[in-house]
Amino acid sequence: MISKVQSLKAFLGGAGRVALVEVAGTKGSTPREKGAFMLVSGTAIFGTIGGGQLEYMAIDKARQLLFSPLEGEMAAERPEGVVSEGTARASSTAATTPPGGFAATLPSRGRDLSATLDVPLGPEIGQCCGGRVEVLIRLVDRTLEAELVAAAEAEQAQLPYVYIFGGGHVGQALASAVALLPVRVVVVETRAEALEGMPDTVETSLTPMPEELVRKASAGAAFVVLTHDHALDFLIVAEALKRRDAAYVGMIGSKTKKATFRNWFLKAADGSEAQFAGLVSPIGGEAVKDKRPQVIAALAAAEIMTALATHAGARAVPHPVSRGKAMAG
Repeated sequence: MISKVQSLKAFLGGAGRVALVEVAGTKGSTPREKGAFMLVSGTAIFGTIGGGQLEYMAIDKARQLLFSPLEGEMAAERPEGVVSEGTARASSTAATTPPGGFAATLPSRGRDLSATLDVPLGPEIGQCCGGRVEVLIRLVDRTLEAELVAAAEAEQAQLPYVYIFGGGHVGQALASAVALLPVRVVVVETRAEALEGMPDTVETSLTPMPEELVRKASAGAAFVVLTHDHALDFLIVAEALKRRDAAYVGMIGSKTKKATFRNWFLKAADGSEAQFAGLVSPIGGEAVKDKRPQVIAALAAAEIMTALATHAGARAVPHPVSRGKAMAG
């Protein structure tokens, strides 16, 4: 499995000199929140601050900073000096404001390696958000690199788990869809061949007793059950419904399957009506009458993410690089 932390480390390790582009302030409607960031090298980017002309401007300004003639040609190695939260923004006269109407400041000399953009998101730059974004750009030195990695590790440790029981057609499609979200995905199977071809960012677990993983899962997890065996589905769902801290319990199937499960759950599994009420089945809702795996996966992914966000109460992980800001990528 390849995690976001591993991807970040790989980017930092192979990109040469890098600039951190961070949303330092927002007013009104903006594409990303304060604290969102991206990394820019001479040839690649990692993450996003919302796309569009705002992002293009920020990338261009970051590369101006990377290739600034005041700093000499782009260094092969990251600078050893400390560019920290306390680094002063350039106090020299700002560059002439271009037709787009945004103010830009570049460093004047020496080790003052930062730049700022203050961009109104209006028709002048081809965006209609209507808000305003302040972007801070800094060169990444060894200290800042370590802080970025530590922040990513802290964020990853707080990500909620999504357990997908079953690696069939819908399980494969759902794993691919959910793997794009800020969650940790585990696909659980009793058949080794069903775990083949899973996305690199998905963890897999081959076990003869998948219900054991339900008992061991952390609080706030989501459980999606779609195995090849209805009896196994029932066993896993029963375990999940008896947890009081699950964010989501879903089972693929029809109204008939749900009714059959309810009868078994109440009479043979010591379940209650209150517990049964926590079951989402069929997953993805019934508004769209399309049973193709990819469609079910898209609808279920949105449903799961909504449940996780509601359960977590929109918790945010502090961003060590920028005091009190939530890390985003």
